[in-house]
Amino acid sequence: MMDHANDNRVSLGLSPQMKKHQLANMRAHVEAVQAIVGLMAEGKFEQASETAHSKLGLTPEMKNMCSMFGNEEFTSLGLEFHQSADALAETLKSKDLNKSLRALQTTLGYCVTCHATFRQ
Repeated sequence: MMDHANDNRVSLGLSPQMKKHQLANMRAHVEAVQAIVGLMAEGKFEQASETAHSKLGLTPEMKNMCSMFGNEEFTSLGLEFHQSADALAETLKSKDLNKSLRALQTTLGYCVTCHATFRQ
């Protein structure tokens, strides 16, 4: 367990139910990234693209979810993350491994920034 007294990240002040929902969402995002990497390794770029868009992209559901937290910076980072996943999906269609890895790095950068800035 992390000592919140020494944790300088911004708390989102989530209810227990919302915290559980958000943690499940983030685990699903990690699973999607794992699937995308595996599909890229197998040369299945079209499937990786579809996974990036459907599981990480800025779907109407994700756009709505990002706006539910009452923190403008968190919302902005969330929207940028999901938009970068759509850009990743487009890049994957090129079947260029190096470009796809750079796009994935950009998407994961939003994860790192968000987790470094915010806590439940």
